[in-house]
Amino acid sequence: MRSRLPFLLAFFLLAAVRTQAQDVTPEGTIVVAMNSDIRTTNPGVNRDGNTDSVMMHIVEGLVAYREDGAPAPLLAQSIDVADDGKTYTFHLREGIKFHNGAALTADDVIWSWRRYLDPKTMWTCLADFDGSRGLKIESIDAPDPRTVVFRLNRAAPLLLTQMAALHCGASAIVHRDSVNADGSWKSPIGTGPYRLDTWRRGEYIELAAFADYASRGGPPDGYAGGKIAYAQKLRWLFIRDDAARRVALIKGQIDVLPIVQVSEFAQIKKLPQVVLKSAPLLGVNALLMQTRDPILADAKFRLALATALDTHAIAEIASGGTGVASASIVPVSSPYFSAAQKKSYEFSLARAKQLLAESNYRGEKIKLVTNRRYPDMYDQSIMIQSMAREAGIRIELEVTEWATALERYQSGNYQLISFSYTSRSDPYLSYDAMLGDKNKSKRKVWDDPQAIELLAAAGATADRGERQTLFDKLHALMLEDTPLVVLYCPADVVAIKRDLDGFRPWGVAHERLWNVRRIDRPATAAAAVPFSGFRQDPVAGSTPDFRARSVSGRKTK
Repeated sequence: MRSRLPFLLAFFLLAAVRTQAQDVTPEGTIVVAMNSDIRTTNPGVNRDGNTDSVMMHIVEGLVAYREDGAPAPLLAQSIDVADDGKTYTFHLREGIKFHNGAALTADDVIWSWRRYLDPKTMWTCLADFDGSRGLKIESIDAPDPRTVVFRLNRAAPLLLTQMAALHCGASAIVHRDSVNADGSWKSPIGTGPYRLDTWRRGEYIELAAFADYASRGGPPDGYAGGKIAYAQKLRWLFIRDDAARRVALIKGQIDVLPIVQVSEFAQIKKLPQVVLKSAPLLGVNALLMQTRDPILADAKFRLALATALDTHAIAEIASGGTGVASASIVPVSSPYFSAAQKKSYEFSLARAKQLLAESNYRGEKIKLVTNRRYPDMYDQSIMIQSMAREAGIRIELEVTEWATALERYQSGNYQLISFSYTSRSDPYLSYDAMLGDKNKSKRKVWDDPQAIELLAAAGATADRGERQTLFDKLHALMLEDTPLVVLYCPADVVAIKRDLDGFRPWGVAHERLWNVRRIDRPATAAAAVPFSGFRQDPVAGSTPDFRARSVSGRKTK
């Protein structure tokens, strides 16, 4: 007996489920500035954020993230789940073609997944599916050309969320001609609205509209909704220098400037042909504490430091008013950000001094690892140092290159580190990034056994109410233990040409250039409206407009 997933049924009712061929003629080129070259065109292998942004225009998986981060069918028409939760049956949509003209079949899905599960592929997410972390795909079969059956060793309520993960390359289904005869990677042959055209390493990568793209139909919805390739070409220009990217925007050489720094807001808002748009990210900025350090092992000291920090001030300045102060690892834009998740440390200098006096701290100098590549991390470090000093805590900044800071984080070699957790679609994944056994993974920040059990329970159920209760308990326990201090949820701020219609930033901080087209829209002078920072309803998901606003401060990452 199989049960159709309720949330998938809701998705089908809201969107057209029949494959829709593109009936528009793509025109022109949209140019995006990128701060570095992509790493590869091999989905989910040796990737980074820039790679993911480009590749998600080329490839697609069985499922994909919706706007709110929930998984929904993409190449799959529907999905059945057995009552025991151990068998997932994917029914493929009809009429889908690869960029080489071949029709998508169940055999292509099996070939792609067996390649991912081969250790030689070096897939980033292999451990999530091969039994290393508990879940194992035991078999993948095709009873017919339109049906694929995954059998698991245990129930996996988060299977679809893990499949859709961007760092996994969205588990993209590619044609077998994407690899050479020896199995080495050649070039991506996907099913997305754009195909790879030209990649000049270190200069640019250009994609061309795929004439035979079969859209799922329906309204735009993250990576899962309807997609139309209005532009004939998409080009990402690799411009490393921040100032050079800004000049390219001013001169009209680019149409989209992602990751706008706070220090650039005031200048960019004066450009009549440009508009700034923003959306809250599904990530958080935080101060991480090494609880195995002799000083930081003292829970009262950690709480004293947390109580000394005015996170509202940190959020306002480090994000230029675009971030939202929060103490929860669950992002404010997550559907799981409940009233319980709003609880935070009470900023009180008197209380911080009292806790400090009760702790084992005796005025030792503590080092805080930070970096200048991401100004938000550096700026929050400066404020943390200053606020801690007021409470009597001596902090010395250790400014390193980003690669060094990342290595220190991965190895756990720090006392304090200024950090930012990238967007994750589900609170389970957010907690999993920082919670776990430090003996097995040195990058873990929190290793409380009770918290680990709560997280395991949250990953073992699909019941929304039960998961909410578990996440709320985790948050309360985290506030009590203080292994880190979540400071605020940053925003994705993007500058775009005013004549581009349909561009929407979102919580995963990757540009989506399908459904974006150039229209005739006269440039208008910016009105003199003072900027005091946007405050967006984290649940409503509206996208504020930064036209004609002035700010001070620096940027969020």
